[in-house]
Amino acid sequence: MTRATTVRAVLAAAVLLVSVFITLTMSPRLGLDLQGGTRMVLQAEDSATVEANRETTDRTLEVLRQRIDSLGVAEPVLTRSGEDRIIVELPDVQDPRQAAAVIGRTAQLSFHAVQGATPPGTEPESKPESETEPGSGRLTLPDEQGTQLDLGPARLSGAGVKDATASFEAQQAAGWTVKLDFHKDAGKDWTRLTGEAACHPAGDERRRVAIVLDEKVISSPQVDPSVGCQAGLPSGGTQITGSFSAKEARDLALLIKGGALPVPVEIVEQRTVGPTLGAAAIDASAQAALIGAAATALFITFVYRLFGALAAVALAAYGVISYAALVGLGVTLTLPGLAGFVLAIGMAVDANVLVFERAREECQDRPTRSLRSALTTGFQKAFSAVADSNITTLLAAGLLFFLGSGPVKGFGVTLAIGVVASMFSALVIARALTEIAAGSRFVSDYRGVNGIARPGSVRTWLTRKDPQLFRKPVRWLVVSTALVAVAVAGIVVRGVDLGVEFTGGRLVEYSTSRPVDVETARSTLADAGFGDAEVTTAGDGDISVRTGKLDNDGEHTLREALATEGGETTKVRDELIGPSLGDELRRNALIALGVAVFVQLAYLAMRFRWTFAVASVVGMVHDVVIVVGAFAWLGRPVDGIFLAALLTVIGYSVNDSVVVFDRVRELWAGNRKTPLATIARRAVLQTVPRTVNTGMGALFILVALAVLGGDSLADFALALLIGIVVGTWSSVFTAVPGALVLERTTGAPPPVPGKASRRARAPRRDPLDNGARV
Repeated sequence: MTRATTVRAVLAAAVLLVSVFITLTMSPRLGLDLQGGTRMVLQAEDSATVEANRETTDRTLEVLRQRIDSLGVAEPVLTRSGEDRIIVELPDVQDPRQAAAVIGRTAQLSFHAVQGATPPGTEPESKPESETEPGSGRLTLPDEQGTQLDLGPARLSGAGVKDATASFEAQQAAGWTVKLDFHKDAGKDWTRLTGEAACHPAGDERRRVAIVLDEKVISSPQVDPSVGCQAGLPSGGTQITGSFSAKEARDLALLIKGGALPVPVEIVEQRTVGPTLGAAAIDASAQAALIGAAATALFITFVYRLFGALAAVALAAYGVISYAALVGLGVTLTLPGLAGFVLAIGMAVDANVLVFERAREECQDRPTRSLRSALTTGFQKAFSAVADSNITTLLAAGLLFFLGSGPVKGFGVTLAIGVVASMFSALVIARALTEIAAGSRFVSDYRGVNGIARPGSVRTWLTRKDPQLFRKPVRWLVVSTALVAVAVAGIVVRGVDLGVEFTGGRLVEYSTSRPVDVETARSTLADAGFGDAEVTTAGDGDISVRTGKLDNDGEHTLREALATEGGETTKVRDELIGPSLGDELRRNALIALGVAVFVQLAYLAMRFRWTFAVASVVGMVHDVVIVVGAFAWLGRPVDGIFLAALLTVIGYSVNDSVVVFDRVRELWAGNRKTPLATIARRAVLQTVPRTVNTGMGALFILVALAVLGGDSLADFALALLIGIVVGTWSSVFTAVPGALVLERTTGAPPPVPGKASRRARAPRRDPLDNGARV
């Protein structure tokens, strides 16, 4: 065993030990669908200047969403109820009272000049505490020590703050502080305010500046004596001090950064709610996931024999590592998220398949070379494809996290964890295991055992048939265009059935004379035609039903269905609710997705050619349109679960195209005089075994989820089944022909062989070979 193999083995063991420790000692944070949580109803109230209506309530909801994200509560559900109420549902909140205190604060921040002061114990000459002079904007408020400060009008507000961070200042003994960074114009106002205060002598109360939060002075520092009159303080070094604890400083920073609520809110109700999915649905989904993962492991073992079994072990390690990362980072786990996690196990086999297929090519081209040498070359040649496909996915995940919000941000975190863990399992764990096995004489001598010394059946069949795929690439583009046209027709003719997350609906709660188990309530309502209704427990045994558009006749039918099991059924709440994926959340998601696609396009253009990059993005758009169109024709709802599936399809589509174009680049650089159509045909035929085996690994899991996972995951699995099939088609018959057509319009020369290509043609010597020859 070489030193490099030893290092990989030790590193893999260390990471696995840490992951197992985290898995056994930390509990996962479960979402509303798996565990339930806390439901709060907030009443928006009129302020002195703003009326609480539908528009201001929607703006308040988005500010609350930012605050909740900053609290670390992932996957919350926020909906507007009626005109001026907001329903907030938080999963797995450790301290609901603390969450309620932070969520409900108005957080109106303002900065004032101090115009005078009255010492504690002295009656103010003019107005009582916290009284405002009508029309003047002036306040009299106590400072931190109780001194009554006469404050001038607000010179700037929290809207001018660009960023706020909590930090501990040990050098100046200031303790926990909140650092502020202002926008450009607000920074000028801050400099002007502090410059005017600096015109008063040191120690004068008028040299102070008061920072007021919700009509309470939280800090009123003196401007430093070193600051000259009219000079002022720069906007970048402002700190709020006030003997804060770490928690108080962090809460204040997130309130300022999140922004003030457009209107005040009051918590009028707070109660616990049960999970939106029943135990039976969760158990069925778990069984389906286990069966699918086991089928994938058996398939890989069947195709690649011993090395496939070792890859299955590496995939199990991948599952442990990524799950530990999700738990350790506090990511909220929902059922679609867990299904995506299991699907990622199937797709994580892709890197191993790439390596094994390259090793098979090496053994086929040079039958006399050692197994270890072929395996090492396989890892070297597959590295660029693995790196490029995963980097494009990481770029998308990072942009979804930083630019998106709500479930889109959570998907970005989960996707990034999956990509990093997948690369580690393939390039470190699987490589260490296979290199150790390749060093065995038994494994090396018996070619039927190791799984890579002989070409697979798919490769043998393709070599024998040698189909001429791209003589007329435009024909494939016509077929793809026809498929897109059919999908668009479905969207136009049938329309897209948007789920309650996008359209809003109705929330009704019932009290029954006899206890009704939530599972019984779900099945009863499903039999009555309300299969898409979300049924949970609420408070002390009430049944809460959230559904889409529902008229009064439908509500009566729903109540009668519950009455068959619960006896006398009384309606205790009936509210129209807005979408949980509101306009701003959808706009942010689209912006994040658009930027992610543009960055991927730029990266692929830099790594490959602009023609390849454009063709890859066209293939991705082709896949998205067809999946949405298929759901339109089938009449299936487009909801939050579908959104997660669609984002997964986008990642799969780009990944598939990158693998094909990586091989095109490699072959074209080595055969610059060969026509590109011939190069593309060879590249596709060489990568088809990888595409088939990777797709089969994912399809086993998806079929198990669709057939055995129940209604809760049927649409998720269906969208991904369609997406993977269409993505496999587009990577070969849309992206490649598109690149061929685009290349006809450019006069750019073929790629120049780079260092990676030269290394691929001249692989390193077998570590067991000392170089001696006779």
